[in-house]
Parts: sequence; C-alpha cells; structure tokens
Amino acid sequence: MATQEPSPPSSMESNKPGFPKKILGNKLEDKHLCNCCHNILRRPFQAQCGHRFCSYCFNRTVSNGPQKCNACIKEDIFEEPTSILKQGCAFPDNAVRREVETLSAVCINESCTWKGSIKEYEMNHEGKCEFMIIPCPSCKERIRYNEQERHNERECPERTLNCKYCKEPFHFKNIKAHDEICPKYPMICEGCAKKKIPREKYVDHIKFCSKFRTPCRFHVVGCDMSVEKEKIHDHERAYAYEHLNLLLHYIMGMKVSMEGLQPQGLEVAGHKLVELQQSLRELEARVSQLSTTSSGPPVQGAAAAAAAAASSSSSSSGPPGPPTSAPLPPPPTLAPTLSVSTSFTPLPSSVGAALELQLHSEKTKVAELGRRCTELEVKAGTFENVVCVLNREVERFATTMEASNRQHKLDQDKIEALSNKVRQLERTVGLKDLTVAEMEGRLREMSATTFDGVFVWRISDFAKKRQDAIAGRAPAMFSPAFYTSKYGYKMCLRIYLNGDGTGRGSHLSLFFVVMRGLSDALLKWPFNQKVTLMLLDQSNREHIIDAFRPDVTSSSFQRPVSEMNIASGCPLFCPLSKLDGKNSYIRDDTIFIKAIVDLTGL
Repeated sequence: MATQEPSPPSSMESNKPGFPKKILGNKLEDKHLCNCCHNILRRPFQAQCGHRFCSYCFNRTVSNGPQKCNACIKEDIFEEPTSILKQGCAFPDNAVRREVETLSAVCINESCTWKGSIKEYEMNHEGKCEFMIIPCPSCKERIRYNEQERHNERECPERTLNCKYCKEPFHFKNIKAHDEICPKYPMICEGCAKKKIPREKYVDHIKFCSKFRTPCRFHVVGCDMSVEKEKIHDHERAYAYEHLNLLLHYIMGMKVSMEGLQPQGLEVAGHKLVELQQSLRELEARVSQLSTTSSGPPVQGAAAAAAAAASSSSSSSGPPGPPTSAPLPPPPTLAPTLSVSTSFTPLPSSVGAALELQLHSEKTKVAELGRRCTELEVKAGTFENVVCVLNREVERFATTMEASNRQHKLDQDKIEALSNKVRQLERTVGLKDLTVAEMEGRLREMSATTFDGVFVWRISDFAKKRQDAIAGRAPAMFSPAFYTSKYGYKMCLRIYLNGDGTGRGSHLSLFFVVMRGLSDALLKWPFNQKVTLMLLDQSNREHIIDAFRPDVTSSSFQRPVSEMNIASGCPLFCPLSKLDGKNSYIRDDTIFIKAIVDLTGL
C-alpha cells in the first residue's frame, strides 16, 4: 500500500491566502477560486452554504464572530442560518484540494522557467525561487533573491564594512565620515612628504618634523609668514626689525587700551576739565574788564591792568612766573581834562590779540578734553555692560554646573544601584542555569530509565569514543541507570571500548554494576538474579551473548554503601577484531548493548 505524501506544514495553511491566478498554466475554472480573496484555493474549506474559501481566508473572516456569506448575497441566494459563516460550520474540501494540487503551474517571477503542479509549486518552489523580487532588509531596495548575497556584500548602501585600517565596523554610507576620524587612517606629511603616517601619530610626527611649515612665533602680533621648522631661526634673524616694529605697535595699542580702562584716568581728566573751565571763565572776565577800561584809564593804569591780566592768565594756564618785588600801585587820581588828553593813550592792539589767541587755545583744549571724556565714559559704560553680562553668564553657568553635578551624582547612584541589581540577577541566573542543567540531566536519565529489568543502551559516535578509549582520555563509560521494578534494584552497565584487565587492547569489556537506590532497605541482599549481557547484531542474525549468576560472597553484589559497587562482568566480552572492517554490529557509527535481569523470585 502506497504511503501518502506529506502535506505542507500547518503554518502554511494558516498564514497564506490563495495562490495568484497568474501561476495557472491552463484554463481557470470558477470552482477553483476562493470566494473571499478570489485567488486559486489554498487548503479549500467548503461552508454549509456550498461556497468554498481558503483556510486562511475563512479563519480570518470568522475571527471576529459569525459573518454573512458575501457570495450568497451576491448570487441572491442568502438564507439564514445556512448562509451564516462561523467556526465549525465548514469542513476541508479534500476533493477540490486534490484537483487544485494537480493543476499545472508556472512561476510568476520574470526569467524563471520553472513548471510543475500547484502542489510542487507550494512545497518546493514558492518562496524559494531565485528570481523572486524581495526587499533588502537594510536599504529596502527591491532585488532578486539570487542577487541578495552580492547586493549585501557590494551594493547595499546600508551594508556594514570593517575599516581596513582600524578594523572598526561602520556603514558604507558613512565611509567618508569614518575616514575623517579613523585613528589609523594613513596621512601624508606636508613638510617631508612622508606617507602612511597613522592619524593618531601625525601630531607627534609634525612636532619633530624639520620640514613642516609652522606659523612664525610673532604671528600673534601680525607676522603672517609660515616657515619650515629648521629655518625658523634664520627667519627671525632676517626679520628682526619688522618683528620689533609689529611688537611696538602691539604694545602701544595695549597701553592705550589699558589707559582707557583705568578709572583713575577718568577722574584726572575730569579734574583737569574743571580747572580749564574755571580758567576760561577768569580769562573771559579779564577780557571784559579790559574792554571796559580801554577808553578811560590812564596809560599807567591800562598798562598795570594789562600786566595784571597777563599775570593772571599765565598763572591759570601755565607755570607761575617769578614773584614780583612789590605789589601793583593803585590807580592814579583824575587830573584836569587837559592833562588827561596829554597823559593817557589807548590800549595797544597786540595785547588784545594775544588774549584772544590764548582764549581760543584754551577753548580748543576744553573741547578736546570734553570729547575724550565722553569717549571714555562711553567705553566705561560698554565695559560695565560687558562685565554685567559676563557676571550673569558666570552665575548661570555656575547654577547649571551645580545642577549638572547633582544630576551626575544621582545618575551615578542610579547606575551603581542598577549595577548591583545586574550582578545580583547574574548570580541568580547562574544558579538557575545550574538548576536547569541538573534538571535536564535528570530528565535525560529518567527518559532512558526502564523498570522491567530489560535495558538497551545506544552508544553513538562509536569510532570517536573508541579512539578516546585507546588514547586513555575516556577508557570507560557508564550507562544510565535502570531498575528491576519501580521500587526494585538500581543497576547500570560499564563498558571499556578498548578492553580492561585481561582484555585490554584485544576485547571489548562489559560489566554489570549494582547501584545504591532509594528502596534498598526493602530488598533482599545479596543480589542473586541472573544477568544476561548482549551486543546486538543490527541485522538480527547473530547477537553476542554472555550470561552469569552473581557470586553472593562477592562485595559487588552486597547492599551498596557508596554510590555504586565494584563492577563485575565480562572483561573478554567481544573480540575487537569482530568490530573491525565491515560488520553488522556497527551501523551509522552506533552500537546497541542489551542487558536482561532475570526477575524470577522477585
């Protein structure tokens, strides 16, 4: 009787709608179409109204509760409750399924020449076609399935590369940005033209490179020349005058700036301005007095007044002259008219001109000083504003720093707490892993355990394990434990693949071991049941069998006081020559050992 070919897995049934119509190689019939997605039926279900649906489409339709059949409504045959779609009201239509699966199909992907049945398409070709168009998971570009590897390695802009200099990974689109910061990127010295200098060593190289051009040490004062390091001293000697001139201008500018910034300079200039204004008022008063007396006073009085004005002017505007020997004489009394006309003359014009010139000079000085004072006040106000702004910025920065420090401390505390929690969780996970490993070992042991005195031991990777035994790495192997009954004797087998004792190197040695069990107190001791050991012929023709009855005086069969007793059995169980070459005891690098414990009397 022929066996039925396996159907595609259930995941394909529940996750895909119908097949596209384009894959059909012959004429399409309506009975092969899904009444929901209108594609070729995939795992067809027939509802009680007679309409067919894909398994996926039907389950999706009724997932939100009972629904009306749209096909019945469209054909105007709707009838309740027959036309109501709900869970359990449809059954797999295997007849139509077999019809659909035998339909001829072609691949819908361009350039693909595959042909076959729909069943072959679903099982072997759908989703595996080399010409299928798929989006790249990184850059979303649509590519062919068979070009995916080449695209990921050579074309994808989002592909990850390893820098050939520093070996750090980066995206291909960031290759230029990475080259700008790569510490191992080779650079060329602009001075000595040395190549392949790693960027991380480039700064150290130019510090000692004698050909590298560096700015002149006087560039801060205005020298804009760049000179090779080995010629820097020659440049400084050749341009010493220019450097001193630049330095002089720089220092003078700093001096002027410093003087403008000194508050005492403003105060001195203010006092000097007040003194000049007072001198100006005194000069204006003297000029007015001279102008009044120029027509009446006698010559001597006019001369005396002029001398007094000159003396006052000189004392107010310049250094004081030498002291006079006597005070000025009082003005003379008036004489008769005739004598006046003959004794007095008008004030000379040169004295008035001198006074006017001196007055103009003082006014110019006062205006200049006033202008300078205004400029200094403006500068002082500007600097005060700058200082205020800087003070506010410093206060804000200090506040920000204080807040940042507090936040940093909080973050550090949180990180420390999280680190402690992570370490605690790691310890817990480690303990859980040990527990899981122990439970898995017990589970494997329980799965191989028998309770009827019959045990079959499968030993795989025979060639490797025998080589380990020959090399002495693992000379012996223990089987999982087995029992005569659920509360009976606990036993296991011990095998030496390269022999033990008298059989070392020539025979396969097999031993029987009595182990300590939980029910030993209820059992009869010493152990006295017949034991049969077998190496199974996997062709079921000639098994290698050896049997023995325990020696009740031997310690190997007394009640165990440790985990297991001393092994007892057959050191010459099977000649190794039978296992060499082609034989029926070893198949697929695996042998089977069988132990049978006679349960008579238990």
